[in-house]
Amino acid sequence: MPWGLVAATLCAFAANSLLTRAALAGGHLDAASFALVRLGSGAATLWLIVRLRSGRAPAAEPLASALWLAGYTVCFTLAYVRIGAAVGALLLFGAVQVTMIGAGLARGERPARIDWLGVALAGAGLVVLTRPGLAAPDPIGAALMLAAGACWGAYSLAGRGGADPAGRTALNFARATLLAAPLWLAAPGPTTLTAPGLGLALASGGLASGVGYTLWYAVLPHLAAWRAAVVQLVVPVLTALLAALLLGEALTMRLAVATALVATGVWLTVWPSRHR
Repeated sequence: MPWGLVAATLCAFAANSLLTRAALAGGHLDAASFALVRLGSGAATLWLIVRLRSGRAPAAEPLASALWLAGYTVCFTLAYVRIGAAVGALLLFGAVQVTMIGAGLARGERPARIDWLGVALAGAGLVVLTRPGLAAPDPIGAALMLAAGACWGAYSLAGRGGADPAGRTALNFARATLLAAPLWLAAPGPTTLTAPGLGLALASGGLASGVGYTLWYAVLPHLAAWRAAVVQLVVPVLTALLAALLLGEALTMRLAVATALVATGVWLTVWPSRHR
């Protein structure tokens, strides 16, 4: 298992959350523009990488993958306009768990008892991280984030087969940009474009999303569907730790407990010796 790639992927996912939060919460860019710039810059970056690497266009990829990616990006961005980061993380990754673990069970995957214990501990860590700051969420925002989680779970499942992760991700981003373009035209409210906002969106698209999702496609064939779902529970905790390190947010006992629970749960599900 390429654990270095897994760690890099999770760091990219956490960075994506921080970049999105910074752009939207700071009012530097409206949600529709952020989503479109994120997808477009990801497509451009990946297309350049693919062309420089091989000089040829990427292999074919089902259109459904681009639909899932566009759906995730649009719903994720619009949801964070209406709900906070804590409840958003809980809803997003809860929906990812249900989608991916459910699909794995339907396909015949059978986690052991210790794996279910790991799932429970990691899920408890996510609840500990988010629950004390939760309030009743905006119903539209909550529905959007649940849809984003389901789309991301479906996109991850689609990425478990096939080769050429960079080429496939480049094609997915290019198609998803076209699919999401009508959102920018139909979005209500004024368009907000600032240099800091565009910079955050470009970093989110070209690096955290484009490169991060390529790494994710590279590691997915090595993970069972339910295990790939559990590993992603590291992302909210990692985001909180990075926010404390980079943004000066407080390190609390609640964060320490959540980190310990999630780390233990993920270790139980992925460490080979636990399954002998």
